[in-house]
Amino acid sequence: MEILNNFFLIALPYIALALFLVGSIYRYTHKGYKVSSLSSQFLEGRRLFYGAVPFHWGVFFLFFGHLIAVLFPRGVLAWNSQPVRLMILEISAFIFGISMLIGLINLFIRRYTTPRLKYVTNKMDLVIYILLITQTAFGLWIAYNFRWGSSWFSTLLTPYIYSIFKLQPDISAVSLLPWAVKIHIIIAFTIVAIIPFSRLIHFLVYPLNYLWRPYQQIRWNWGRKSVRSPKTAWSLHRPKNN
Repeated sequence: MEILNNFFLIALPYIALALFLVGSIYRYTHKGYKVSSLSSQFLEGRRLFYGAVPFHWGVFFLFFGHLIAVLFPRGVLAWNSQPVRLMILEISAFIFGISMLIGLINLFIRRYTTPRLKYVTNKMDLVIYILLITQTAFGLWIAYNFRWGSSWFSTLLTPYIYSIFKLQPDISAVSLLPWAVKIHIIIAFTIVAIIPFSRLIHFLVYPLNYLWRPYQQIRWNWGRKSVRSPKTAWSLHRPKNN
């Protein structure tokens, strides 16, 4: 057990961070034009909306929620000192977790049941979907079975994360946590490790200039509904019903 704890809680984080740092720099400097989410919105938009919106709202809230617990653990514990505020935080996080899971499932079904999307889908997409869905499901399961996660995260996991970045890893407390929590940690570092090799890399180059650039005008030479309809066969030529 000690060997597994040392590998997954000490070695894996450093491997993941090294791959993330080196891989991201290499991909951005050598393959800059491929640092993209490879959007498929033009190929199918309606089902994308019902997947992307709940997923991004969920991941936004949960990512920054975890980040705040890492950066300001005392503030989180102070907030949680009042039962009502603790309940608001825990229930909100659980709702956004469900939102993220529903969005991921919708995106997964959309990508693998829409024929035209197979041309822009690769094997890494499947890996990412499996990891994200599993990670979200574990997170919800942990939140339900091990209540008040925001408090014990700030107390146990924040010092562990700090010890990793200080190059003085301390797993004395984390190694005693249930395996469900450990698997959640392992999957998190695994996702970090493969970010440079997947479309998740796009979050590192968020297009902030979109906030002040002029509106983009799109002119359709083909019928918009015909082109974007999943029932329209893939073709390099103008659809016949246009």
